[in-house]
Amino acid sequence: MTGSVDFRVTLLGTGVPIPSPERFGPSTLVEAGNRRLLIDAGRGATIRLHQLGVPLGTIDALLLTHFHSDHTSGIPDLWLTGWLRSTFGRRDAPLRVIGPVGAAELMSHLAQAYARDIAIRIADENLSPEAATVRTEEFEADAVVYDEADVKVIAFEVDHGAAIKPAVGYRIEYGGRAAVISGDTRYNENVVRYGTRADLLIHEVAIARPQLLQHDYFRPILAHHTSPREAGQIFARTRPKLAAYTHLVFLAGEGVPAASVADMIAQTRETYEGPLEVGEDLMCFEIGETISVRRSPLGQT
Repeated sequence: MTGSVDFRVTLLGTGVPIPSPERFGPSTLVEAGNRRLLIDAGRGATIRLHQLGVPLGTIDALLLTHFHSDHTSGIPDLWLTGWLRSTFGRRDAPLRVIGPVGAAELMSHLAQAYARDIAIRIADENLSPEAATVRTEEFEADAVVYDEADVKVIAFEVDHGAAIKPAVGYRIEYGGRAAVISGDTRYNENVVRYGTRADLLIHEVAIARPQLLQHDYFRPILAHHTSPREAGQIFARTRPKLAAYTHLVFLAGEGVPAASVADMIAQTRETYEGPLEVGEDLMCFEIGETISVRRSPLGQT
């Protein structure tokens, strides 16, 4: 990292399962001291890292919030491209993956799926067999899941719906400061507990025009997420120095356009008056005495 601030959070992808060149799949880069952590690896996470000049092999750990494919589809790319002997790869040790129960199953099946590629590259390119492996660590309850080089990460359970379990968020602490990432969740008291007085609270959000609530397809989607008004209530209760949105769900249907960012802000302001940013891909938050926000034109392709 450059500059005097050594605690930085960058939104690599702020989107949803819908393929979009403006909003890639959910993924967040946390840089604290000399550590680089990745929260989820959705579609295009590696492209965003490359745009930032971050070699894929320099990620110290990948932390998973849950197992929806839009949060995990970029894992093989991060893992295997990061293993290549190149300026954009360079990993010389196993990929470290931290996640709730189920992470080991996911990674073991990916290893089976890519076994031929791995064998070919070891034989043909003389790549390190060890660096092609994965070190997976699982947890079952709220706990400290990473504690190295003055960087502490606490995982906490959230509520993404009755069938979507496990689902977690993360609180990252470094240098007396804290950034909290909600993960996918409905309004949840655990986010309030772990997000209270954080410097930065990044929360998911979903919005739809009232007409869509008449459709059976859309109601369950909204029921799995947090509305702007509800997110505003969480921000008002936790009082972060800065609140920000990611994983922005803008629902639309036939003849019913998606709500706008302005609509999202207006509904949030019904319950929250504090500092707020609507996340964009490659938006960067530098956490010091104050929080500075940088936008990148690279995220708006």
